Amino acid sequence: MDWLITFVVASWSVFGAMAPYLLLGFLVAGFLSVLISPELVERHLGGSGFAQVFKASLFGVPLPLCSCGVIPVAASLRRHGAGKGATTAFLLSTPQTGVDSIAVTYGLLGPFLAVVRPVAALITGIFGGGLVQAFDDDDDDDDDGEAIPEPVAVIADDSCCSADGCDTPSAGRPKIIEALHYGLVTLPRDIGKALVFGVAISGFITTVVAPQALESYLGGGLWPMLAAMAVGIPLYVCATASTPIALGLIHAGLSPGAALVFLISGPATNSAALTTLWKVLGRRAAILYLVTVAVASLATGFAVDGLINAGVLPSSALVPAAIAVQDTSEHARHVDGGSIFETASAVILLFILVNALRPRRRNEAEARAVDSGERVVELKVSGMRCNGCVQSLQRALSEISGVTEAEVRLEGGLARVRGRGFSEPAIAEAVSSLGFKVEG
Repeated sequence: MDWLITFVVASWSVFGAMAPYLLLGFLVAGFLSVLISPELVERHLGGSGFAQVFKASLFGVPLPLCSCGVIPVAASLRRHGAGKGATTAFLLSTPQTGVDSIAVTYGLLGPFLAVVRPVAALITGIFGGGLVQAFDDDDDDDDDGEAIPEPVAVIADDSCCSADGCDTPSAGRPKIIEALHYGLVTLPRDIGKALVFGVAISGFITTVVAPQALESYLGGGLWPMLAAMAVGIPLYVCATASTPIALGLIHAGLSPGAALVFLISGPATNSAALTTLWKVLGRRAAILYLVTVAVASLATGFAVDGLINAGVLPSSALVPAAIAVQDTSEHARHVDGGSIFETASAVILLFILVNALRPRRRNEAEARAVDSGERVVELKVSGMRCNGCVQSLQRALSEISGVTEAEVRLEGGLARVRGRGFSEPAIAEAVSSLGFKVEG
């Protein structure tokens, strides 16, 4: 029973440490979702050239999109004229970080790593996009890629991963309400389950492993970094949820540089996203993408550990939360102004997550009567894993000629199209162009 109490206290300690910063990140992300429209992103990322590569990488840094949600967005960018280099840069920089994960990194891992993380994402995007621009700049059909279909949609609203349905923007809703709804409902729903899992993993490591107990096995150097990358590349984990896991690993003895390898390679890749990337951009671009993730993560890890070992960085700038959770019993006995603030923030965040993750009623549009001249087609779609996938496909289907209404549900992988005179092959093409598959 003692270990369970320690686990709960340790997990709550991590949750409280990140809560104030995550709440701030949610609010900023909500307003960014209103200020940075899909049309604005498309307008600036269309075409090819180094300027587009740089802008694509820069645009991706603050957006709260993870490695599954960014794929359909990038596919839509590609279909609307973005070059392979710019698309690759966007795919690399976007899932590694976002305003919410930057805020959480500051709270859990300290100001230095909170700066390193977005800078590494920007440089990784520029480097990878530049490689593709130099060695795979053919915008015709790739030797292993698919033809680029005609545009039928605009890109999705920014989101990350969710296990439930999504909310579509309400027409006429005031901008501030739309921003708050995105930041305090949609985004928490997207990352809530992964975030709770990450906090639990961090609490578990803190409970069962003594501080620095595995330093001789983990520590720094090439092999721990390669191990962190081997775990991170196939694993699905979003940037925010990966941060408390990294905190637990640092507590156990992993060096901050090796933890950064995991923080870069984990969010930037996963097996499902890589398969879709191969399909959308082709074999050569997918290989260059993986090479970029490996080189950039290792280079960042070695640079950070080198600065630490050289004594350039003060210990106070590194991983303050790792120190705070090392003695969870002492943390639980003391209540000061800081812990009261953290506790209040944690309670508010917990309420937001519970509200966001509660089951929703199905959209009333499903029960709406269909005019005699309309027909309804329902499809089973595989490959959707997040709110970004849902909204990308919903927009694509809505813009097909003859479609008057389209609804997509993540739960069950269902797409429902209503209208007159639309083409079913066009629907299948819209689905496949975003990296999904029509079943049956």
